[in-house]
Amino acid sequence: MGRSLLSGARRISSLFSLPRSYLQSRLPPTLTLISPSARASLQFPARLTSSFATMASDLPASVEALTLQSTTTTSDYPGCFPSLNPMDIYREHIATELSKGTGIDAELIYTRLAWTNTLDKGDLALPVAALRIKKKPQELAEELASKFPASDLVHPPTACGPHLQFFCKPQPLANTVLGRVLNEKAAYGTNGNAGLKDPKDPSKGQKKIIVEFSSPNIAKPFHAGHLRSTIIGGFLANLHTVLGWDVIKMNYLGDWGKQYGLLANGFKYFGNEEALQKDPINHLFDVYVKVNGLVAEHDKPIKELKEEIKAKKEKNEDVSAQEAELAKLVEVSEDEKARRYFKSMEDGDPEALALWRRFRDLSIAKYKQTYARLNIDFDVYSGESQVKSESMTKAYKAMEQAGVAEESEGAIIADFTKHGAKKLGKAIIVRKDGTPLYLTRDIGAIIERDEAYHFDKMIYVVAAQQDLHLAQLFKVTELMGRKDLSDRCEHINFGMVHGMSTRKGTVKFLDDILRDVGDKMHEVMKKNEVKYAQVENPEKVADTLGITAVMVQDMTGKRINGYTFNLEAMTSFEGDTGPYLQYAHARLCSMTRKSELNVDELPSANFDLLTEPHAIDLIRLLASWPDVLINTSKTLEPITVLAYLFRMTHMLSSSYDVLKVIGSEPEVKKARMALYAAARQVLHNGMRVLGLNPVERYDVNSYFFHS
Repeated sequence: MGRSLLSGARRISSLFSLPRSYLQSRLPPTLTLISPSARASLQFPARLTSSFATMASDLPASVEALTLQSTTTTSDYPGCFPSLNPMDIYREHIATELSKGTGIDAELIYTRLAWTNTLDKGDLALPVAALRIKKKPQELAEELASKFPASDLVHPPTACGPHLQFFCKPQPLANTVLGRVLNEKAAYGTNGNAGLKDPKDPSKGQKKIIVEFSSPNIAKPFHAGHLRSTIIGGFLANLHTVLGWDVIKMNYLGDWGKQYGLLANGFKYFGNEEALQKDPINHLFDVYVKVNGLVAEHDKPIKELKEEIKAKKEKNEDVSAQEAELAKLVEVSEDEKARRYFKSMEDGDPEALALWRRFRDLSIAKYKQTYARLNIDFDVYSGESQVKSESMTKAYKAMEQAGVAEESEGAIIADFTKHGAKKLGKAIIVRKDGTPLYLTRDIGAIIERDEAYHFDKMIYVVAAQQDLHLAQLFKVTELMGRKDLSDRCEHINFGMVHGMSTRKGTVKFLDDILRDVGDKMHEVMKKNEVKYAQVENPEKVADTLGITAVMVQDMTGKRINGYTFNLEAMTSFEGDTGPYLQYAHARLCSMTRKSELNVDELPSANFDLLTEPHAIDLIRLLASWPDVLINTSKTLEPITVLAYLFRMTHMLSSSYDVLKVIGSEPEVKKARMALYAAARQVLHNGMRVLGLNPVERYDVNSYFFHS
């Protein structure tokens, strides 16, 4: 991973076969992988060097493919990196040449050039109305098309209504794109410069982002919302990583509150040391369920007595005896015992905190194993317990000084209606008994994180049901005089999952979900006994495909849309499913093996032999992968990447009968195999960003794939 890829116009010209004069005059590239030597060449500060080292060494092995490349070259155009993004070569060329022929500002043209959704609309398009020239857009488009000079890189532009469409010439594009993909491999599409505070001055370092996601409650079920948060948050962390941000993945656990007093007391009754060590999460959950059963038993007579007291008071009867009896019942109730135990935790009782810390540490250790199956690791396991009381006090005082906090019936509240935010209503900051609420802890946490990490952006990946809570949090932060802080925070919400349960009953934890889907995949495999016998490790293959199935179903569609958890649909090899995506990748691996060609020699293939429309269109699609990542950084939607990958697999499927590898002339065979190898690499890169583990060579002979 730590090696220089390309340097100088001569090297890049020999690889990509673009006109030497163009390369020498326009930004000769210097590409580097982010490695110790690369970091030195980019003069990153020591703090950033350490951060990159952590990224390389601490990620699970399955995520190490998130290689990052950067460049020391600069451009006259904002956000332009021709040495990282092939389409930037064409944007730059079009802007420069069109400006020469029309006198329109080249930078204005560059910033208005847009990528297209479908290849029939061109490789790049210019909405001429965006140029702010006082002419009818259609007439202006025709005029600009006529003034565009002859080009070695693009065909004469086409005026299509108010748009100017540009199509790249096939041969230069093929040489550029295929050469880059085959040489850059996992780094193709990444852009370390996009995450710099100042792309023109790398010494200022990377932008830092905190992605808070997953956030389950210890000893409580890992429900559908946690699953979606985990999948979406992992994707957003990967996306920002390949775009050069310094990413901190944070798991904000529900690990504090009266329920831990209940759990500690419950462990005295129902706990088992052996079961705790073996499976802490499920055992603590079982304890929690049983002790809540006791709470319900105790609550019944208390509720009945309260109703009796209420009825007697309405009749003006004496209730002193009943109230004394009620006090005795409350005093010995499990709920009151839990409250007292938690109070001892808040007061710093060493024994109480030691048991709580043990529950927390064992649970985190188990969570780490499960998250690793999803190719996710967290840099920080935070939680409600980690928010310091002084931080909450500091936040409260700031709110008081800003006139945000006020007393209401013994409690402290924030009335947003008095501050121009009627839709946010009112929120309790401190209860009547003086205990803080979730909002108070979150206010303290946001201030602590700013002081500890000095982040440029923080994303909360939380279900849409918490829209009001997060909006109140950001508004309080702003009203406290920290608009600079609230502006750096964003809530990434999502819809709910319906009907999610295992076939054995209601889902408890993430492991249950993954195990159930893996079992379903295993059942599908067993239906073909002959091919099943060829699988070296059927359980492992079933697990990998099952995890892919769950994640792809979750990412199909926009985040805000909910979906129905459907085992049959997600485990199918037909349609746009996770297993089909894995099949497409494994089939390309199989083709490489069967070709018996040396993959290291593929970059030297004669790409001019790829003249068929299927080949040209596939190359055009591969060229747009860096743009897909940049565009996704704006939408923050996994479907943007997923839809691109399925579009590629459909294109590949229709090309196999046309662009045959086996049986072709040697040079044609080599060129076509180079094309498929490049497609496999981009498919692989995209799956990694989504958090998927692409099925590799060792699985190619399995039940699912053509051998």
